[in-house]
Amino acid sequence: MYPSNWRVGLPLALTTAFLWALLPIAMKGLIADMDSTTITWYRFFGAALFAGAWYGWRRELELGKLLQGKLLPYTLLAVGGLLANYIAYATGLNYITPGALQVLIQLAPLLLLIFSVFWLGERFSPRQWMGVALVCIGLPLFFNLRIGELVAGEDRQYLFGVALVAIAAVTWAVYGLFQKKIVAVSRPQNLLVMIYLAGTLCFLPVAKPSSALQLGALGWALLLFLTANTLIAYGAFAKAMAAWEASRVSATLALVPLMTLGLSSIIGALWPEYIEVEPMNWISWVGAITVVMGSLLAAIGRGR
Repeated sequence: MYPSNWRVGLPLALTTAFLWALLPIAMKGLIADMDSTTITWYRFFGAALFAGAWYGWRRELELGKLLQGKLLPYTLLAVGGLLANYIAYATGLNYITPGALQVLIQLAPLLLLIFSVFWLGERFSPRQWMGVALVCIGLPLFFNLRIGELVAGEDRQYLFGVALVAIAAVTWAVYGLFQKKIVAVSRPQNLLVMIYLAGTLCFLPVAKPSSALQLGALGWALLLFLTANTLIAYGAFAKAMAAWEASRVSATLALVPLMTLGLSSIIGALWPEYIEVEPMNWISWVGAITVVMGSLLAAIGRGR
């Protein structure tokens, strides 16, 4: 059994949820001035620099342990999963709105839960299957204003963005599954720093770091926020997964799309030239809430 302490896990999971809700909004504002691959590289580079220096100074890193014995394949899968998630997420944001992305990426914690049933031995109740059904119902309701174009293939760019975000959801679930296995026997910061270093090295050949010199004050502020977001959000997520059940963490993260939709609507109304707001009617809002409720029910269907 994994240790469970909701007094630690819940605040950490809520911190992750709020930062992930802001993530696509901040990134969307920066994509106009910097390509998504370079943004992703800066996020990894900044995180590797600060986290590596901090944990190294405190002598809390044991990276070699992750490359030994049975942890090696888990490490490779967790690192590969999160790197693929980052680039698919950032690239998909070029084609769809932040609100749509966050509703669709809600498949990630749901897939993590399903993977946990098969590989971590967690049990799945009828109520949890009902939650899965609600997510499947809610997604087409949310996209009801676009579903005709998507089915007909008229808006191929938007469809391509949807496919990329679906890939991001699958790869994040792979990361979450193997991250849970790793933190059971190793400190969370070991895997995080390993991922930051791997991302810095993997994306450097295709990144354009010099493009940051052309950014204005807002661009630099967004880039710094995205780097801090990487450090704080994933640090909090890793510690939440170590302190609390994967299903409870997933349930808390189900709130992310509603947070993003609300923040996007406010920012779009106050600053319309900053981001495109997803066109929504009352059916779309019902769909978004249905997706969130389905995710919650799937995550905590057996608990309180």
